[in-house]
Amino acid sequence: MARILTLTLNPALDLTVSLDTLQAGAVNRSLGLSSHAAGKGLNVAQVLADLGHKVTVSGFLGLANAAPFEALFARRGFVDAFVRVPGETRSNIKLAERSGRITDLNGPGPQVEASHQTELLEALEQIVAGHDAIVVAGSLPQGVSPAWFTGLLRRLQAFGLPLALDSSGAALRAGLAVAPWLIKPNEEELADACGVSPSCVADLQAAALRLRTQGVEHVLLSRGAEGVFWFGPDIALQARPPQVAVLSTVGAGDSLLAATLHGLLAGWPAERTLRLATAIAAQAVTQLGFGIHDREQLARLEAGVTIASLN
Repeated sequence: MARILTLTLNPALDLTVSLDTLQAGAVNRSLGLSSHAAGKGLNVAQVLADLGHKVTVSGFLGLANAAPFEALFARRGFVDAFVRVPGETRSNIKLAERSGRITDLNGPGPQVEASHQTELLEALEQIVAGHDAIVVAGSLPQGVSPAWFTGLLRRLQAFGLPLALDSSGAALRAGLAVAPWLIKPNEEELADACGVSPSCVADLQAAALRLRTQGVEHVLLSRGAEGVFWFGPDIALQARPPQVAVLSTVGAGDSLLAATLHGLLAGWPAERTLRLATAIAAQAVTQLGFGIHDREQLARLEAGVTIASLN
């Protein structure tokens, strides 16, 4: 299996509150609470670990509440290459209703000073050595500019490894200037980055194909219950997952990215890769937390995925 580096510049402690139906402005009684050390790159890392890969995790981590993250790293066997910064890693509250609707209350996170940004850049050569691929995922913390982020991606790209990017807003737009090897936006993120309508499938496909001509080798467009579009070298595929009972959509896109990377690095045919990735993403919405916990369920879901050509 591969050695993979994931960078999460703005990790979070996710507190998920399960509710029947959220009543705004009223007293709500929760059905349950769960807390996870998270962040998009860390979510990707957990699925990669379950698929058998060795993972190094890096980014910026608040010193004041590092313990839950360090416990995750130890439990999962991750190599910890995070730069510690003063203050607390942010907390995100996710209100998960029975319908599958999620309301996010995301914290701001610590201020990352220029000295810590420099520390990460100076450590990159040592951190990246010996890896087979790099994933950069999530939002930018306070103090980190889109221009600095573009510079980080260029430095990573210079190592000559496959570079996957999963972000949104200004970070995604900054990242597209580098033309990463793979990107995994959802419909709203791609529409925002490319100036098209998120509700027009034809516009989204055209935007994905334009990015391919600009040097992005793989565009993996996640579409929620509608499935996935994948555009790559001789690849134009659509996958639809089987219907599942949705508990939480948190981590579905991260699972999709991790499993697609797994198949690509293994040299699998595109259809096999997309079938597994779609099934793992479908499984993710049936659970709280991250990772592959039920192999029998996963096999059933994989059998229920339908693949079609977009040509």
